[in-house]
Amino acid sequence: MPDHSKSPDSADLNGQKFFGENENSGSNPTGAGKLAELSENVDPKDQKSLPVESVVSEDNTKSSDSNHKIKNDTRIAENSLSGEKIQPVLDEALDFCQAAQDFWQKGELENALEALDHAYALILGIETDDSAKLIQQKEDLRFMIAKRILEIYASRNIVINGNYKAIPLVMNKHVQNEIARFTQNSEKKFFIESYKRSGKYRAQIVSALKEAGLPVELSWLPLIESGFKVNALSKARALGMWQFIPSTGYKFGLNRDKFIDERIDPVKSTQAAIAYLKELHQIFGDWSTVLAAYNCGEGKVLRVIRSQNINYLDNFWDLYERLPLETARYVPRFIATLYIIQNKEKYGLDSISLDTPLEFETVTISKQVHLKNVAKEIDIPLKTLVELNPELRYQILPQEKYPLRVPPGKGNLLLAELEKIPVSYPPQRAYVYHRIRPGESISTIARRYHTSVNRIKRANNLNRSNLIVAGKTLKIPRRGTVVYSSETVTPTQYGVPSSHVVRSGDSLWIIAKRYSTTTKNIQELNNLSTTHLYIGQVLKIPGYKSEKATTEDFKIYRVKHGDTPFQIAQLYKMPLERFLNINRLTPKSNIFPGQKLFVE
Repeated sequence: MPDHSKSPDSADLNGQKFFGENENSGSNPTGAGKLAELSENVDPKDQKSLPVESVVSEDNTKSSDSNHKIKNDTRIAENSLSGEKIQPVLDEALDFCQAAQDFWQKGELENALEALDHAYALILGIETDDSAKLIQQKEDLRFMIAKRILEIYASRNIVINGNYKAIPLVMNKHVQNEIARFTQNSEKKFFIESYKRSGKYRAQIVSALKEAGLPVELSWLPLIESGFKVNALSKARALGMWQFIPSTGYKFGLNRDKFIDERIDPVKSTQAAIAYLKELHQIFGDWSTVLAAYNCGEGKVLRVIRSQNINYLDNFWDLYERLPLETARYVPRFIATLYIIQNKEKYGLDSISLDTPLEFETVTISKQVHLKNVAKEIDIPLKTLVELNPELRYQILPQEKYPLRVPPGKGNLLLAELEKIPVSYPPQRAYVYHRIRPGESISTIARRYHTSVNRIKRANNLNRSNLIVAGKTLKIPRRGTVVYSSETVTPTQYGVPSSHVVRSGDSLWIIAKRYSTTTKNIQELNNLSTTHLYIGQVLKIPGYKSEKATTEDFKIYRVKHGDTPFQIAQLYKMPLERFLNINRLTPKSNIFPGQKLFVE
């Protein structure tokens, strides 16, 4: 599964040497600027890189050793005078690092190394004095250059410019074991069901692979990744048919927000997977290693290769023994899948009918509507719309223009009926806040609130650590969501304020429905020219009046971080029921810092 967090930049530097001064330490920095500029203008797809020597100035190549020393000493003296003179040299060294990266990605390793030599020569000549900022920049560059050189040396035996269409099909004990699992043992049912589901998506994947010039056999990769399930979720939070984690998905253009998660979309995630596979092939050059890196990350594979002293990439199966077990099985599972598919009669797949490919047309919608209401208006099952638009997290379209997929022939009908479909809003997750007491742990807090440790950690951005500190406040996710009642609200014995404080998730439509009025009436009473609201805004509600003026009956309390309705009610010696009623809250409602509430 693609985990971009394990990138080549995470290289382990243990046991590696840094560099001493070299013959380029006095090179003219003008050459560095030219190299960086040319590198940025080179298209890695169809242009060849110029060697570093061709971009170094002619005067520099002809200068004597004494001239080198004089120029270098002069630059050191100038740089030591002012940070303004040092910064351009640091920037130029950074340009060289970028040029080296461009050369490396195209397989021109010698040019990449020479560009890094130039970058290192530049920072050697810098005297940063006591400027903490410049010292940090210099050290960051030194560290970056070190990592780049280690990665280049690790990949010297890797970048073999392999054929994009050459996926080696070998037969060994590892592949035979996986064939047995898929056809005889525990995973036979999984394989057959996944094979059936492939009919929905594989034609589109094959077309995209052909357009990108990649082997069509890669269209079977989702079978071992997710079983062709678009909503498959792994323990590592990798999601979708191609199993992207959020960071890698974001790198390859898969967006995620309150309404959508493009990792679940079969079309968009396929394009992202193709881009990632192409990048991995540029690094490793052979598909067996590419598949291993796709599963566990290119950084981990590079570290395993770098730990060896001989060229293990001449034979992937030597590298195989040194990879993590899950990754080691990944490649033989894929090869086993290809063998089974190519011998359908032998393994009993010839009698299995594949699911029908998904067919649809696209309609651009600019209204926040729920798929169930859309399905009702155009007379199709909700399941059909959900299957065509799996990336919609709550089955609700975002407010901006959205290309909704509908069955063929239903697009014009939807546009004609769109005005009849009501606006919908995603649910708001309910949270409470808990102040940590001495002796408490996340697990004891989770049991108290009937939730899980992982949900609490995700809500509070606690990574792997379970460490919490007494006195701090935790946000506790509760089961269910805040649901706004559609029933008519009647005044209680305590009276109802004639105003409403806008909360997160509110809209004119929701507020009007809650108070049994219309959005037009609320707009007219509050002189609103648009339907846009903001959190904390106080709206007058038509038809609701208290016995006395609101400002006379109640005080305004601004919610603080960690407050709960119960705590606020206790603070002002109010019954909790009364506090909830006068603020139009329910026991499941969530409050937020800065919100204004009525108290006595």
